[in-house]
Amino acid sequence: MKATVSTRPGRTAPGAGLVLAALFITSLLSSAGVNASQLPDFTGLVSDNAPAVVNISTTQKVSGDDLPKNFDIPDLPKDSPFRDFFKRFLDELPEQQRNTQSLGSGFVISKDGYILTSAHVIKDANEIVVRMNDRREFEAKVIGQDERSDVALLKVPASDLKAVTIGDPAKLDVGEWVLAIGSPFGFDSTATAGIVSAKGRNLPNENYVPFIQTDVAINPGNSGGPLFNLQGQVVGINAQIYSRTGGFMGLSFAVPIDIAMKVAEQLQTKGRVTRGWLGVLIQGVTRDLAESFGMAKPIGALISEIVPDSPAAKSDLEPGDVIVKYDGKPLNEMSDLPPMVGATPVGEKAELEIIRDGKKKTVTVEIGELPVESAQEADTGQAAPEESGELVLGMRLENLGDDEKKNLELDHGVKVSEVNDGPGQQAGIQAGDILLQIQGRRVEDVDQVRELVGKLPADKSVPVLVKRDSRSLFLALKNGTAAD
Repeated sequence: MKATVSTRPGRTAPGAGLVLAALFITSLLSSAGVNASQLPDFTGLVSDNAPAVVNISTTQKVSGDDLPKNFDIPDLPKDSPFRDFFKRFLDELPEQQRNTQSLGSGFVISKDGYILTSAHVIKDANEIVVRMNDRREFEAKVIGQDERSDVALLKVPASDLKAVTIGDPAKLDVGEWVLAIGSPFGFDSTATAGIVSAKGRNLPNENYVPFIQTDVAINPGNSGGPLFNLQGQVVGINAQIYSRTGGFMGLSFAVPIDIAMKVAEQLQTKGRVTRGWLGVLIQGVTRDLAESFGMAKPIGALISEIVPDSPAAKSDLEPGDVIVKYDGKPLNEMSDLPPMVGATPVGEKAELEIIRDGKKKTVTVEIGELPVESAQEADTGQAAPEESGELVLGMRLENLGDDEKKNLELDHGVKVSEVNDGPGQQAGIQAGDILLQIQGRRVEDVDQVRELVGKLPADKSVPVLVKRDSRSLFLALKNGTAAD
């Protein structure tokens, strides 16, 4: 499209197009200059903090019978004399060891040589070498490591080191600029920048860390390195990336530094990390479940099961309670609860605000210590679906026999042997589930289920508690029609 300056309708002044184009380019350059001046300058931050960031290389010795496993006897005739030769040769190979190496990053947190990194960087290492920014190298000692938070504390024999300044992750805002320094693929002192994408992210199998999500370019070798805010303070430890290729895809996750420092303090003073424990299995609250529990919106953590002999079992908490506040802090998501409980000192009492039967209630629980193995799996003893049993809401139901109850460690419940089209299927109930409760009422047998279903309100969700595999789960059942 040609730009013109009109002096009269239908006429264009000579050279006016060039003048307008020049003005347009000047405007773009001026605009670009303004935008460039608004971008952060990281040069001072990098020069001040790069000396505190270290490269970490580890060596693991792996006992090696890999060669005998991967080196097969050649395909020779069974009567060939060489078969015995090759077999004897492989059997007599001595056990070998091979060294494998891995790279990561870390940073100095005290002048006397304490260094933070990720636990997975130094896992199973026989030797850990820390290389400083000035090319000095030290062999590091592991003070302790905590796999649940993926934090490790190292110590090198050095003094008067450059240490980082610790910041406050709580003051980070989504959209704020952050910068990482590390050794991706072994390239020391690499700086990459981006913004905070989200806070309080919980990843699968990482229930006790509310990760900081960023779009900072993080790659293998960055793990354990620091994440800085614009004030040059460390706000996190770069720990994980989400990737389908093994490389950076715009999703990086950092352990908040306040959590990492608390872990480091316990590792230094006690050699291990203790965490608070409530003893409940929880699930998220969906819109239908919120309706079934009389809640205005789906928030909080729904208790689906209480672990026997746990702090929760000794309190007034019950399955079906929805925890909406923990010590005055609101729970918007189910994932908000584990980090709060984990950070609570063992023996301290916590005040929980719950919703039960549509009403708010306060329950006080004395927090215990999280066991090393906090979950126990039980044999469900489930049989394959059968055609026998009564049909209720599209579900074929069967009473549990005494042996089944013993195997399942239950004293009540009804087995779902088949699920057809109907409210049960729409609720997410599956064949093999054990119905334990309907609208807060214990389920004893099929006749009781039919009776309870007959009294359910039409077109309104009610909570149903089922046992699936080794855990309990609440589902929202809506009875749109009369009982089958």
